[in-house]
Amino acid sequence: MKKLIAIILLIGCTDPTPTAQEVVDRAIEAAGAKRLANSRASLTFRSIDYTYSMSNGQFSYTRLQTDTVGNEVKDVLNNEGLFRYINDSLIALDDEKQVAYTSSVNSVIYFAFLPFRLNDAAVNKSFEGTIKIKDKNYYKIKVTFNQEGGGEDFDDIFYYWFDTDDYSMDYLAYSYVEEDEGRGLRFRVAYNSRKVNGVTIQDYKNLKPKIKDSVPLKEIDQAYMDGKLVELSLIELEDVVISTGQ
Repeated sequence: MKKLIAIILLIGCTDPTPTAQEVVDRAIEAAGAKRLANSRASLTFRSIDYTYSMSNGQFSYTRLQTDTVGNEVKDVLNNEGLFRYINDSLIALDDEKQVAYTSSVNSVIYFAFLPFRLNDAAVNKSFEGTIKIKDKNYYKIKVTFNQEGGGEDFDDIFYYWFDTDDYSMDYLAYSYVEEDEGRGLRFRVAYNSRKVNGVTIQDYKNLKPKIKDSVPLKEIDQAYMDGKLVELSLIELEDVVISTGQ
């Protein structure tokens, strides 16, 4: 009888599987990403300098680079839109360039500070189960976006893998539209994880399927384990500085 009661108590104490929202909330907490809601930051990616600032929902991202003839080109993305300055002079942009520059500036900041933005209003999250990758268990979370507030690439689909023990985000994958070429897939493997003023920053190995269109996005984790992906590039963030208000 005592043995039966012990078994019942043990079963009753087993942690239930968390929801997608709970996984993301715990991952953001583990990464210290809440601090980014009121902070300033700077980083360098592929020899281009970026800055980030956010306070009370107001944000400003900048990208500073030099063009082929030596002009200083500064892109500023904020709540009002995207603005380009050349040698401190504001220039007019057509719609196509406005969209392209907005997407490229936003994507660098978005990926740099994941999983911070996974609780944005336009984000839809679903729990896709628990999977083992290289002898570690992960919660697999699918993310889609509403058209309203989801940006130009709202129809992109993402997957994230969070360690079931410490909620680190060790892998991510996404599909995106390749102009005139259908959809492309990417799988990223985190490495060089470090804390910068309490916020987790990671670099990534960027992989793609060896054979285009051979792997469904939802099965790309298995393709990775089966050796069906090839390394395309490295995503390395340099000189990261974060100043938080918390």
